[in-house]
This record gives sequence, structure tokens and C-alpha cells, in this order.
Amino acid sequence: MKFEKITLEGDVVKLEPLSIHHRDGLCEAISDGELWKLFVTMVPHPDNIDLFFEQANKNYELGDGLVFAIIDKKTNNVVGSTRFMKANLAHRRVEIGSTFLGKSWQKTGINTEAKYLLLRHAFETLSLNRVEFITDYLNTTSRNAILRLGAKEEGLLRSHMVMPNGRIRDSVVFSIVKHEWAGIKQHLEAKLNK
Repeated sequence: MKFEKITLEGDVVKLEPLSIHHRDGLCEAISDGELWKLFVTMVPHPDNIDLFFEQANKNYELGDGLVFAIIDKKTNNVVGSTRFMKANLAHRRVEIGSTFLGKSWQKTGINTEAKYLLLRHAFETLSLNRVEFITDYLNTTSRNAILRLGAKEEGLLRSHMVMPNGRIRDSVVFSIVKHEWAGIKQHLEAKLNK
């Protein structure tokens, strides 16, 4: 099985497979809040955006995942990015991650609907058994957002990654599994007033 380049659309968000026509909008979203300066994330600097696109294409070709541009349907602006990543489709699991939103779109419900669309696709279209989320232990904003989705914390990966500034990062693992999806879907739809 391989990821198809499919657009996922909700009431306020459209997730489009990342392509070069998203480049300028993505740079604007990253610049809104200077996201590359957040030490708990790995958002590319706009000067390095071409490498971000190259890596996204390479990962897709290797079957590792699919990167999306997050589009605010109200303005039709690119407001960030998210992805399926570290896929193991033989074992029917994937990670959702590397998500970032421009500061102006944080805490607006856009992230919740984007995650809802990804989870629905993972469980209902791809028939996966497990979706993982992994974030920096120090990124309490991300940890809390993942818990609000309904994911369960599974544990801590100590000395898991080396961050761009050289810091050794501990990571927290969360998951949603197939038998939980019906309840979590209902929970997210209530949050989104669907």
C-alpha cells in the first residue's frame, strides 16, 4: 500500500498534498511568529524551504508518508503544514506530526479539524490500526493539544533526538488505536460542532 496524493477537506480547513505552488504561502505562515525560533520544534527557516520540499518529496517516494499544506478555506491562505510520516503500512500504523501553524492561526480550531481529517482518513480510508503522535517533552503546548484530541500518552523516549541547536531531546509518545476511533471521532465532531 502507498499513500495517494489526496486532498482532505473539512468545513474550515483543506489539506492539500504539498506542492511547489504552496511555497510562498508556507514561507509566510512560517514567518508569522518566526516559527523556526521555537526551540521545541523543527520548523524550517524560510531560507531553507527548498530543502523542506525536497525532503517531503523524497519521503513520499520512499513510502514514508505524505506532507500536506494546511489551507484556511475562508481566506484560501496556506497557514501551515502537517503530515503522515514514519509509516509502516504492513503493520498498519502511521505517525501524524511535523505540524506547524502560523501564529495568527494557532488556537483557532484549524489544527483540531486538520487532525480530525487526518485521523478519519487513517482509520476509515486506509484502515490503519494505530496512529502515533510524538512530541518534545518540553513542548507542553503540543502535548496538551494531543491529549485534547483524545490520544493516550504511552511513555517517554529518553535521549530520543538531537535538536538543531544540539539539545538532546526527550520525546513523549501518544497514540490512538482503531477501536478508540468511533468515540474519538464523536468527541472531535462535538468540538468542531459537526
